[in-house]
Amino acid sequence: MMARLHAVLRVVLSLMSVCLGLGAALWSLEARAHEMSMAEMQVRETSPGEFFWQWGPTEKRAAKDDLTPIWPENCVAEGSMLHCGEDGLDGAISVKGVGKAYSAALIKITWRNGESRVYTLTGSQPSVQIHGGAEDRRGMGQVASAYTVLGVEHILSGIDHLLFVISLLFLVGFNRRLLWTITAFTAAHSLTLALSALGWLVLRPPPVEASIALSIVLVAGEALHTQQTLARRWPALVAFLFGLVHGLGFAGALKEIGLPENHMLTALLTFNVGVEIGQLMTVLAAWALWRVASRWAWFAAARTPALYGIGAIASFWAWSRVAAIVA
Repeated sequence: MMARLHAVLRVVLSLMSVCLGLGAALWSLEARAHEMSMAEMQVRETSPGEFFWQWGPTEKRAAKDDLTPIWPENCVAEGSMLHCGEDGLDGAISVKGVGKAYSAALIKITWRNGESRVYTLTGSQPSVQIHGGAEDRRGMGQVASAYTVLGVEHILSGIDHLLFVISLLFLVGFNRRLLWTITAFTAAHSLTLALSALGWLVLRPPPVEASIALSIVLVAGEALHTQQTLARRWPALVAFLFGLVHGLGFAGALKEIGLPENHMLTALLTFNVGVEIGQLMTVLAAWALWRVASRWAWFAAARTPALYGIGAIASFWAWSRVAAIVA
């Protein structure tokens, strides 16, 4: 009897240690819940063939310490000035180091006639072709590739979005209802992402981020119930309603990146596809862990501490984000 009690205590203490460790890590990652680690470069044409360029301010250390622009062959950089001669800024521009310290680099080029273009570079697409004028000639495939990668990176680096998906898995379990629940969540956040990105639905980011944190608290709490609550009977409905809020969070990240004018719908669609790919990767990873670990008795006992841990972290986020709104 005493040996069994000691075994149970060891399991409980181990779970507490794991939960505390995860909690500390997630608290330290709160500021990264929506982080896309973007670097922005401003390039302005001052006279024919002459350009002034500089990196914009970032929350990290100076972008110039991690990123190096590589200009077209006909251009020569001298400090913050770029001399391109008669051919102008024509050719491939790339950024060495993108995809490492920074998820993406935005290059905003403003021409003498006042027109401007924004180009998004990522680790998978670290260069863009410029044709010496304001016309954006990027192909649809280039735009689709870049924005799909950005969508995947956003969902996988968005700790709060991942915790919501994991809470849904605890609420529903790996059964037939999970398909409808995930589908409802996808449909909802795709709707508000599109409406917000196109400027048809505009809300301030702080209330949206606070609502996302509260959605995690509520779903984690519902997953702890043993009786048949509304959320346990109709998880797809709950996922849809909260998905509307999470879509606004995705739209906030997309707003930071910007949408190309020539391929706006392609960028919007493929960013959303990237979000779905990242979401499915999370579900598949959780399913694989469940299949492997469910044979051990301690795994079932970890469910309750894990949900309390998720709820505690999300509560901390909610309070801090509401306090930021009030302040």
